[in-house]
Amino acid sequence: MSGKAISYGRIWDFAIPKTVDESRRWVLSAMQSHGQGLVTMLWRILGNEQDVCDAYQNTFLRLAHYEGRGKPEHIKAYIFRSASNMAISMLRRRTAERKRLSATAATRGRATDKDASSPANELDSKYLQETLRRCIAQLPEYLRNAITLRDLAELSYAQIGRILGISPGTARVYRCKAIQLLAVWMNKERQKKD
Repeated sequence: MSGKAISYGRIWDFAIPKTVDESRRWVLSAMQSHGQGLVTMLWRILGNEQDVCDAYQNTFLRLAHYEGRGKPEHIKAYIFRSASNMAISMLRRRTAERKRLSATAATRGRATDKDASSPANELDSKYLQETLRRCIAQLPEYLRNAITLRDLAELSYAQIGRILGISPGTARVYRCKAIQLLAVWMNKERQKKD
């Protein structure tokens, strides 16, 4: 993940504080305060430098144009929730595109779904990561937020509770439910491939 540090550095180089008017400097301050954690979370969700850069940029554009150029009450919560939702949307689009391409290839007599599910491919870590990302994207929003903030952003349950407006205990229960659902879905995926 050395690319992560490089990506964050590249992203920040373009944010030149001198060009921003005084009323919008809080956006740059938020970028400096939360940018590295945000990049870390996005890398874990997306696993691809270009997607991370796109999600990062779009997150701060949303922040800069928040409701009539106002300022959200909980900036960190807004940033992390917006970024995780954006990343999940990107994964969903990627999955839909992959399905479309698979269907096209199958009609042309190329690789079939059975070829894609061979034991060699199943053991491939990239395949498992994509399957897990797809399953995370299918979780209900409250479970997806809890597992994303805990396991991908590495926040404590107390921090998650503050961000989502729930108690730390509820955040722990949501994460537990998310893990249980993911285990069932991943097992079904494995069985489909066998």
